[in-house]
Amino acid sequence: RKVALKTMALAQEFSGAELADARNRFLREAEMAGRLQHPDIVSILDAGEQGGVAYIAMELIEGTDMSQYVQPDRLLPLNQLLPIMARVADALAYAHTRGVTHRDIKPANIMIDVSRGVVKVMDFGVARVADATRTRTGVVLGTPTFMSPEQLSGQTIDGRSDLYSLGVSLFQLLTGQLPYRNDSMAALMRAIGRETAPNVCSLRADLPPALGDIVALALEKHPGTRYASGQQIAEDLRAVAQSLQKVDVDLA
Repeated sequence: RKVALKTMALAQEFSGAELADARNRFLREAEMAGRLQHPDIVSILDAGEQGGVAYIAMELIEGTDMSQYVQPDRLLPLNQLLPIMARVADALAYAHTRGVTHRDIKPANIMIDVSRGVVKVMDFGVARVADATRTRTGVVLGTPTFMSPEQLSGQTIDGRSDLYSLGVSLFQLLTGQLPYRNDSMAALMRAIGRETAPNVCSLRADLPPALGDIVALALEKHPGTRYASGQQIAEDLRAVAQSLQKVDVDLA
């Protein structure tokens, strides 16, 4: 069978006892991620290390990643987008209840095949595994524009950080732009930490206000005032999708 392979050259970063420690952490994190068995999460089939190179073998998914739909002229219609993102939120809820955070949720890590009804969250555990092998301080892993304030500042994170990243992804998939765009890393970190993102409804007039509320709640700066679970986001997204269907029926 064909698989997708991710590799990390541990021997280039570590030596001696440090290498052995990094290898053990890598395998431990890969095993945790490998326990996730969910229809909308790409399965990890195997993980190991040979000659200082660590590898993760994952199921190979055919389809298109969601980064193809972040341009203003390529946005998915709401009746397609909202059910997809509700499934992503459900997949995150499943992982979070098992103590696994993704750490790099973004459109490029969501694979879809609309014709077959496939939605798959990819690279679960990859950012976490990479994180586990880093002992150097000040190394930020993931994609900065999608990171929560607490992840960007190097704090300990939990599943609510993924929900923030899901909010950024929703923002981009709804509007074709990111909530914060800055030329420098310092300016970006400052904006993510302090500035309130614009409401998506102010950028796109056809969006229902409830959708603006969902994105705003996901993008709350403090984890405690954010959504507490992916299940809550999934329920809210499905409620909006249903209300839009009702509007379509009423107008017909």
